[in-house]
Amino acid sequence: MKSDRLEILYEDADLVAVMKPAGLATIPGRAEKDSVLERIGRQMGLPSAGANDPRIRVVHRLDKETSGVLLFTKNTPAQRFISEQFQNNTIAKEYLALVAGRPTETTGTIEADLAPHPTNNLRMAVVKHGGRPAITDWKVEARFRDCTLIRAFPKTGKTHQIRVHLKHIGHPLLIDPLYNPPRPGTDGGLFLSKFKRDYKPNRGQKEFPLINRLTLHAERLRVMHPNGTELDLHAEPPKDFRAAVNMLTRHSPA
Repeated sequence: MKSDRLEILYEDADLVAVMKPAGLATIPGRAEKDSVLERIGRQMGLPSAGANDPRIRVVHRLDKETSGVLLFTKNTPAQRFISEQFQNNTIAKEYLALVAGRPTETTGTIEADLAPHPTNNLRMAVVKHGGRPAITDWKVEARFRDCTLIRAFPKTGKTHQIRVHLKHIGHPLLIDPLYNPPRPGTDGGLFLSKFKRDYKPNRGQKEFPLINRLTLHAERLRVMHPNGTELDLHAEPPKDFRAAVNMLTRHSPA
């Protein structure tokens, strides 16, 4: 039976940071049977709801299909202290994003206001008027034949910010059903047969994708601890993300 224990990246009396797996929601929702919040509460023997401390408290979120560093606090003062940093955009965040296409530049800054999409309540959109300011810096980490590994530095924390901003400059996430849906009749995953010449799965065997979820990983979070020291949290990309990058490096060089 597969363990549902989360990898703890850091823990003390005030904070706990975990490696969030893709496919698990940050917080409970109507369509969710489990969440990182509830799971880490069970794992640590602390409540994830209620008013009393200690308990697991939310300070930020990651999209369900995004992996990476996710930070929680254990008490109200710590929650207020960390939440204020997120609200004031003083936390340094780094993401790895595997995107479609090859940018002509090696670095850039995207400044584009965001607002809910006018006709799709699941999406966000870049708007000229009435949106909220959003800024994302980025740089190229590695180039491949038809895609690119980008390191993104969101300076603000709007919903779907990296996903929408990268789409805005013509390089959406390589896999993103919402902002880069696959062509009808095709599987949205990244398959080795798509870029390794002469590769075919063994007869009678089904080919499985190297990665089949948002190609986005929250790798790093630098935050000021309530005790006044800087906390640098880091999460290595999970197996599927590493496999995709490794195979692209070997079989799809730029």
